Amino acid sequence: MSEPSPTGRRRGRGARERILAAATELFTAQGINATGMEQLTSVAGVSKRTLYTHFDGKDALVHAYLRQLEDGLLPAAEAGDDPRAQLLAVFDGEPPASDGPLRGCPFLNAAVEVPDPEHPVHRLAAAYKTEFARRLAVIARRAGARDPETLGEQLALLYDGAVARATALNSLSPGAPARDAAALLIDAAVAAPVHEAPQ
Repeated sequence: MSEPSPTGRRRGRGARERILAAATELFTAQGINATGMEQLTSVAGVSKRTLYTHFDGKDALVHAYLRQLEDGLLPAAEAGDDPRAQLLAVFDGEPPASDGPLRGCPFLNAAVEVPDPEHPVHRLAAAYKTEFARRLAVIARRAGARDPETLGEQLALLYDGAVARATALNSLSPGAPARDAAALLIDAAVAAPVHEAPQ
């Protein structure tokens, strides 16, 4: 895989933002563990001293990188005109959470690269995934699902599997099959139960 080349970013104000932008670029392109601090400083256009002034180590930088993406990647739980459409929109593609496209789910990627369940980065990834399903359940309840928590977990599982597959196939979107499967799950969850006629 070719390595992103350093850019001529200006030094001075905004160093923290440049470091986070470089982290997003490099972690997306080549992964967390394959990215060294030397490369981060080069792409961000900062000295190591500046980097360590803002982040006391790589773990802190990875944590901050994920936190900046959180709000843009979580489904919006606010009331909308069509909750079914809101649920399906999760499968439409990458939300505008960063300056460039993300490859897969950054939180899944981080959980794989930092497997220790007690590590702060892994715990943040797990908390994000829990919140992702919870927000889907909130929307599912508005859509009229009989068991919104179960539907939220099912859609979260479908999304994670679709994104993992899309990552392996070098796609930026979960794809139409995932959206179609989500529609089937949603429609089954909100349909009125069919009662058998008495014998």
